[in-house]
Amino acid sequence: MTEAILLVGGKGTRLRPLTVHTPKPMVPAAGVPFLTHQLARARAAGVEHIVLATSYLAEVFEPYFGDGSALGLHIEYVTEEEPLGTGGAIRNVASRLHSGPDDPVLIFNGDILTGLDIRALVDTHETTGADVSLHLTKVTDPRAYGLVPTDDTGRVLAFLEKPQTPEEIVTDQINAGAYVFRRSVIDSIPLGRPVSVERETFPGLLSAGAHLQGMVDSTYWLDLGTPAAFVRGSADLVLGRAPSPAVPGRCGDRLVLPTAQVASDAKLTGGTVVGEGAFVAEGARIFGSTILPGAVIEPGAVITDSLIGTRARVGRRSVLTGTVIGDGAVIGPDNELLQGARIWCDARIPAGAVRFSSDQ
Repeated sequence: MTEAILLVGGKGTRLRPLTVHTPKPMVPAAGVPFLTHQLARARAAGVEHIVLATSYLAEVFEPYFGDGSALGLHIEYVTEEEPLGTGGAIRNVASRLHSGPDDPVLIFNGDILTGLDIRALVDTHETTGADVSLHLTKVTDPRAYGLVPTDDTGRVLAFLEKPQTPEEIVTDQINAGAYVFRRSVIDSIPLGRPVSVERETFPGLLSAGAHLQGMVDSTYWLDLGTPAAFVRGSADLVLGRAPSPAVPGRCGDRLVLPTAQVASDAKLTGGTVVGEGAFVAEGARIFGSTILPGAVIEPGAVITDSLIGTRARVGRRSVLTGTVIGDGAVIGPDNELLQGARIWCDARIPAGAVRFSSDQ
């Protein structure tokens, strides 16, 4: 197997304001665009040729990754003029593939952080003779996901929409967003219209008698679709809980990129990342958070499980927990922003304007 398709066209609406100026796969996680981790892991598994299926802010990808040679890859880019869904996006790039009809093609969703054994998924596909093989993972609460029951041999029996009642939860296995397709199956997807692999392609293949194989891999898996999940994924990469050969430094409690400045008495823990050109002042305490390039954290600020956007500023003694601060936003001194707060790009919050507790 030498080629793959990466689906990176989504608008990342659940991640806003992080994705106002930046497509979701290009938001930094552990110091580099998240997509870098996926590309590096694919290369480590033996992939050489990757096609990026882009759409939203498509112009951002190629200037950063170029032809892929810096990562040991050959990367091509195909842009959807209109959103085509997962299946439509896969079919839209098929002409760039070099594989023969029976060859395997690896496909990744661009927002999943996983420790999946990619070679094992390909080996499962080839040894079972499947038309499509799916990475499945087990979750404790499957209600938010589509369920994928399999028989004793791993053969997929059905694709079930998000269960609404306890009786509908027939398995804890879900579609984990990585696939191996027989190339001929890709060519059979309708061209030029939106297609969902989950709702149309996979059920259609099953009803036609095709062989869909599931491989349960219960290593690290995280959907980075929400700000809280994205922050956690970045921290897990830094801590070494999620594997990636692309983390720019040793795994540990903190990752400070080379041009960042951090005061000697500032405390950074829990997988915190401080990006290029960012500044963390004296007495600041930051746990499990991402400080993007050029951001400024003023003295005594306390930041937990949060993401601070590019060139944003957090004022003295402000306390942020589970918060996302958009690019260029300014949080004045003595504010308190708690779980779920999202401050939009370039917004300005005056000193002491927002609190969840007494100011005494």
